[in-house]
Amino acid sequence: MRVRFWGTRGSIATPGPTTLRYGGNTSCIEVVTNSGYRFIFDSGTGIRPLGLDLIQKSAQKPIDATILLGHTHWDHIQGFPFFMPAFEPGNKFTVVAPKGMGRSLADVLSGQMEFTYFPVELDQLPARIEFRELGEGIFDFGGARVITQFINHPAPCLGYRIEADGVIVVYLCDHEPFSENLWREGAGPGRPESILHEGDRRHANFMRHADLVIHDAQYTPEEYPAKRNWGHSTYEYAVELAAMSDVRQLALTHHDPTHDDATIAEIERRARNLARRRNFLMHVFCAYEGLEMGITGSDSDRVRTIDLDPAAPTSMRKMKVLVVDDDPNLRLLAAATLKREGYVITEAGDGIEALKRVADEQPDVIVLDLDMPRLNGMDTLRRLRASSSSVKEVPVLILTAHGDEASTRAGFDAGATDYLAKPFTPPQLTARLRACLSRATAAAGTR
Repeated sequence: MRVRFWGTRGSIATPGPTTLRYGGNTSCIEVVTNSGYRFIFDSGTGIRPLGLDLIQKSAQKPIDATILLGHTHWDHIQGFPFFMPAFEPGNKFTVVAPKGMGRSLADVLSGQMEFTYFPVELDQLPARIEFRELGEGIFDFGGARVITQFINHPAPCLGYRIEADGVIVVYLCDHEPFSENLWREGAGPGRPESILHEGDRRHANFMRHADLVIHDAQYTPEEYPAKRNWGHSTYEYAVELAAMSDVRQLALTHHDPTHDDATIAEIERRARNLARRRNFLMHVFCAYEGLEMGITGSDSDRVRTIDLDPAAPTSMRKMKVLVVDDDPNLRLLAAATLKREGYVITEAGDGIEALKRVADEQPDVIVLDLDMPRLNGMDTLRRLRASSSSVKEVPVLILTAHGDEASTRAGFDAGATDYLAKPFTPPQLTARLRACLSRATAAAGTR
């Protein structure tokens, strides 16, 4: 399998003299299987030089490829209008993106090609373009096994795992840690049971045994506290999970636009030092434009499969959500956000009222604040889990202003499915609600 990096920058393209080594184009990576089938991860500005290269090499032969979009934020789709093979009749492209965006994938891509912004509209492109919106699952593209899993970002975002030719390549961009702390206090790093949050454990499992993991590492650990909830990782997080997950090579990508070549080189040095302490057999590097790699499978007898968690729900339409908070303004924000996504909303102002509504209305999921009068969120959760009825299994997303490990562990020990730290934005609420339902689905599958 052949892999080539055409764009490694995040957020916005940054061409110039300070980014010559690692590149300034936004995300785009080409993967070609031994049979010649082509995958393209994301269509940032890096897809433009990729398209020119494909035209030069195609020798008038039709080009057939699948474009796997992690999500549809602008830095991951902005190069698509400049992808020249889409302007050639006879070429065929399948464009894949996550479900749950609120608009169809075709509408999203055509939006940036309206005549106000671009001279050629999407439906005028001569190439044959098909659109597929996927949830979590296992799919076949060009004879390759493609596994998808939702990752943690303020917008719906998929990670992709391609298995073909005895090789495993995993693409995880843009992703943020689920928990402020990766490891449980007092637990040694490097073991799945030491991971504090089930979401991070699930993320590690998705990359297990990969020959190459391409992972978001936009921030340094020093930068991350000011960027929390923006949807990106640090190199430490990526290295720790990859080292634990039997990964052979880890490519750090989605470089921050403020990071010049010297900064990224220093990130690479620090990441490699950490990798030597965690798994000295794993090769870690910062991806750069023009890097081309031939990936071969392992010659060892190690197990190459992963145990897939049950898929997360891909459609939240008509699901009933109970929002519990004593702050009417927060309830108003949450209800307005979730109604736009198609949820049916009920509200409660404290724990006592919440338990009554749970019994009467049987919600599919509960959004629960911790600090409330009469009956606080933690006691409400404990009573809910102690119930003898089916409501004790309802997934609960905790809202908390306390992101420390003690509060996190207390919530999970009481039966929380997931949690969201205040303050949060509407996209973060919808993303974490989906993650909450993912955790509940996975837990149900193990019972």
